[in-house]
Amino acid sequence: MHPLFHYVNKYTVISEEDFKVFISYFTPRRIRKKQYLLEEGEISKHIAFITKGSMRQYYTDEKGIEHIVNLYIENWWVCDRESFAMGTPSIYSIDAWEHCEVLLISKENTLKLRSQCPAFNELFLRLDELNTIATQRRITYSISFTAEIRFKYFIDNYPYFVDRFPQHVIASYLGITKDTLSRIRNKIIKQRFF
Repeated sequence: MHPLFHYVNKYTVISEEDFKVFISYFTPRRIRKKQYLLEEGEISKHIAFITKGSMRQYYTDEKGIEHIVNLYIENWWVCDRESFAMGTPSIYSIDAWEHCEVLLISKENTLKLRSQCPAFNELFLRLDELNTIATQRRITYSISFTAEIRFKYFIDNYPYFVDRFPQHVIASYLGITKDTLSRIRNKIIKQRFF
């Protein structure tokens, strides 16, 4: 069965028959490594569900420095939520860190599916709750805790990112320098093994 079927059934219940209708609203797409799903200045017209690969969402400041806002891997939804909901140009770029396979759903199809499929509506409500919780937690950790505590939280809650993204990407996501992250990693490794 399709990975999205298993994903949806983690949060709600959908029959195989209903899933056939559900999946018909999505369009499969392959995105090469370093290819954009969304470029800064574009309006986000789709939500993507990753079935293979990884992506990153980032903001580029006036000095040309990239600041990682989100990281994504298989079974994660990808979108600039503000641009998608408001129809405004995005301040972010989203690109493929690895070769990706995604399922895209347009805003129009999202609205249709939400009105026609209770499971999809329930899924989106649950995902909104989880996203709000994760965002609040990330803000709290960013403004209240040391770099070491932020990194420990990151590896405890997102261990699968550590092998998928290099240190400089993780450091940017955590809002610290690569050197600081390297120092923290070495300290943690020493504490755990000595």
